[in-house]
Amino acid sequence: MAARSRSKAKSVKAKKRAGKGNGGTGRGLLERLKEGAVICAEGYVFELERRGYLQAGAFVPEVLFEHPEVVEQLHLDFVHAGSDVTQALTYYVHREKLRLIGREKDLAPMNRAALRIAKKVARKTGTLFAGDICNTNIYDPNDPKAIKEVERIFDEQVGWAVEAGVDYFVAETLAWVGEAELALKAIKRQSKVPTVVTFAMHQEPILRDGLTPAEACRRMEQAGADVVGLNCHRGPATMMPLIRDIRQAVKCHVAALPVPYRTTPQQPSFMSLTDPCCNNQRAFPVGLDPFMATRSEIFDFGREAFALNVRYLGVCCGAGPHHIRALAESLGRHPPASRYTVDMSKHSFFGTDKMIRRIQTEYRDKA
Repeated sequence: MAARSRSKAKSVKAKKRAGKGNGGTGRGLLERLKEGAVICAEGYVFELERRGYLQAGAFVPEVLFEHPEVVEQLHLDFVHAGSDVTQALTYYVHREKLRLIGREKDLAPMNRAALRIAKKVARKTGTLFAGDICNTNIYDPNDPKAIKEVERIFDEQVGWAVEAGVDYFVAETLAWVGEAELALKAIKRQSKVPTVVTFAMHQEPILRDGLTPAEACRRMEQAGADVVGLNCHRGPATMMPLIRDIRQAVKCHVAALPVPYRTTPQQPSFMSLTDPCCNNQRAFPVGLDPFMATRSEIFDFGREAFALNVRYLGVCCGAGPHHIRALAESLGRHPPASRYTVDMSKHSFFGTDKMIRRIQTEYRDKA
């Protein structure tokens, strides 16, 4: 019996390594994408900063050690709002970032903590459990030493995620095609699970090594990525034109995860937004409130993207659960949080319910 149990355990692990992880539903990422949209909540660091558990600037989620219960609840809040994915909060939990804040010794424990929390929520809720690697901020195509360190960073984080049994990988917020290629190679060296690769576009319409996002995504598709697209930096208005180009350029699934801010052709990234009410100072990162997109704008983005057959959808830095709910509802879904979607029929001034007193409704124009 003991030998049979060990054999069964090995079989389960082998299936996960072969890309069969599915959140306990029998349907993995690619199966779900074949059936329809997959919603992935991202951008946890901004929401944790707003809640007072993370410092803007370094944006390293030390909260994983200090308040793991807060991270777990945030994952649950996003799932409640409609996310199909619980993505491990390993963004910026890599060697270079931890070295910057003097916590390099916590590298392995912090990654494992993030993965443990996300896995617990994913298995509890039946959502997909995603591993995450991201921009290293040290990539330099002309510096062999830097490239070697980037490879080390990716290999380390991929290894811990494989050990945790992730259902698929996300390589995100990448501004260099060369760095994205290193990320994808690191994943493929250690795992056979599906991979999502998303680029982050700054103000220029090209990536930092000169390729358009469509060209970059085509290259990643050819290298074996299962889903390609864009995340972060650009809001719905300035991301959508690039998503259209990508959709035409590739045959694989496309990802679109904008930031929930009103970026413009003149200031196309959220880092470039300036606030005229504050001497045109740069609003990033904690002065972005006046630029926040409404739920309706996120709803419209989701509907337009899905109409283009863009099926991997989400909202990145700045997103709250209410944005994810709006995105889910744009697809005709009704997650648990939809029970509390706005209903003005019983509002004291603006409602239409017969029980509301006329003395209130007649005053609505002066309210």
